[in-house]
Amino acid sequence: MGIAGKIAIVTGAGGGIGRATALLFASEGAHVALFERDAEAGAQVEAAIRENGGEAAFFPVDMCVPDQVSAAVAAVLARWGRLDILVNVAGGSGRRWGDGPVDECTLEGWQRTLELNLTSVFLACKYAVPHLLASGSGAIVNISSVLALVGGDKDFATHAYAASKGGIISLTRAMASYYAPQRLRANVICPGLIATGMSARVQASPEIRQRLPALQPLSGDFGRPQDVAQAALYLASDASSFVTGAVLTVDGGWTVH
Repeated sequence: MGIAGKIAIVTGAGGGIGRATALLFASEGAHVALFERDAEAGAQVEAAIRENGGEAAFFPVDMCVPDQVSAAVAAVLARWGRLDILVNVAGGSGRRWGDGPVDECTLEGWQRTLELNLTSVFLACKYAVPHLLASGSGAIVNISSVLALVGGDKDFATHAYAASKGGIISLTRAMASYYAPQRLRANVICPGLIATGMSARVQASPEIRQRLPALQPLSGDFGRPQDVAQAALYLASDASSFVTGAVLTVDGGWTVH
């Protein structure tokens, strides 16, 4: 896929989609920098890659803290001397802080969710873009959500989350337009319901499981983290060298009906 020998940062590398992406990229020959807040999860992914003969390094970092993000990017440059790919997976639900329908969403829920999902992507791009530009053919892949494209009913009424994921699309397309003359590509993936730790609530809901054939008719089931990782590999690789500003849905048909 044209990423062998390239240096890639994967944020949220200890979670479902991040882990699958890091493992896949390493298997394709990339050197993978694992950005992850959970030290145990990050170390486990690093060990798994190395056991399979891949090259990876774990960098403990909270993606919402500017100094930590800046230092982690600098550490990647110190280790490998360049940066070619940035995949922003880190993020999550804001329900624990009060995210919900806009009339019920708490101020903390709004602010913390925007910070977790959108500010984290901004910070990663802010500190990585100068080095991606220096590579001469850098690629950014940002993970958004189908809820950035369509409204959610009562089962998916987290409006701060939707706004944060919509912001990722706008930021990505703005970067794609601005940096295209400098050969930096930026694309975004909108997954549907994927079987990860983040979706544990809906996986445990018999009512939502009964809705899956209507929500994601292609399979009638949850997607796999590997489904999103394969899309990220395409958008990060030379196979998509003429693609920028794209919004790729990986959603089992959610957004086509």
